[in-house]
Amino acid sequence: MEVPVALTVGVLFGSGLYLVLQRNLLRLVFGLILMSGGVNLALFVAGRLTRGISPFVPEGAYAPPMGAANPLPQALILTAIVISFGLTVFALVLLLRTYERLGTVETNELPIRLRDPHPADVSPPASSVPHATPSTESSGGTSDPEVGS
Repeated sequence: MEVPVALTVGVLFGSGLYLVLQRNLLRLVFGLILMSGGVNLALFVAGRLTRGISPFVPEGAYAPPMGAANPLPQALILTAIVISFGLTVFALVLLLRTYERLGTVETNELPIRLRDPHPADVSPPASSVPHATPSTESSGGTSDPEVGS
């Protein structure tokens, strides 16, 4: 049972590493997801794969029964899943903001676009700040003449 799982870990980690080495930030994020899945599966196999024997300690005993799976790697994997989900969401938000600002996710083009953040093929975003009118600038934002005195 451990050999097919070990091969699956190798395929997941290898394909994740291949995606991380690409020159596209979206592929990098997908590669990190695959690599974290491979590491989680490797930790799961490290805790032994058994069927039918629960890892609970029976009443009056000091240790789980012989041949039971180790529950510690399973708890570590649950923690790693939560952390990798948070990392994935954060990386996707950074990727989205990079694409919105620079118009590309290719790592070859990022230094060029950082020097000129508004290239010719990407139109600059419209200004979302309205221009101030002279009446609001001179009055200081208040309309009641008695407040200022």
